[in-house]
Amino acid sequence: MTPHTTPPAPPAGLRESKKQETRQLISDVATRLFLAQGFESTTIAEIAAAARVAKKTVTNYFPRKEDLALDHQDAFVASLAITVTGRRTGESALTALHRAFVDAAGKADPVVGFSGPDFARMIADSPTLSTRLRDLHDLREAALSDALAGATGAPRDDITPRTAAALLGAVHRTLFRRIQELTLAGQGDTRICATVIAEADSAFSLLEPSLAHYAAA
Repeated sequence: MTPHTTPPAPPAGLRESKKQETRQLISDVATRLFLAQGFESTTIAEIAAAARVAKKTVTNYFPRKEDLALDHQDAFVASLAITVTGRRTGESALTALHRAFVDAAGKADPVVGFSGPDFARMIADSPTLSTRLRDLHDLREAALSDALAGATGAPRDDITPRTAAALLGAVHRTLFRRIQELTLAGQGDTRICATVIAEADSAFSLLEPSLAHYAAA
């Protein structure tokens, strides 16, 4: 009789790869169900069954149901702060954020609001997702405020970076809503891109008198 041995654990890289595959599978299945049935009408149990995983597995990867629909939320919250932190030499926060928005719009990036008509309608029809999206805008603005404080050496509770973040965040909220609005109106990404890039020029220019040189690298 041979002694019982525990099979060796898979390498860390393979485990992480399997986790990412499972996470993506659950996310894809959830999105399909949300689009077919509506976010509010779809249950975690239905998602687990369709993905052939335990309900606990779903909630381990996605603690809140909203997380399943808004899968880019971490990138969304961090996006403005990362842009400010990585701004070019001599570039102000305003210029960096304007440039980054134009680049993202040109790629129809979901982080700035491009999602397609079905997804945009799902969000618009769901009070839960609409509320969560507002929360994410708030979190993104707070992260931007911290980044601006770090860039200027101001205390985090200083009113200046908080005010600047509120102004810059408002422009991004407005442009995000504008993209969603045009998407729901049936416009394609190419047309929306041209529209919002022109509107972004106008929106960001409104802040130039006060923020043109603020937090220059």
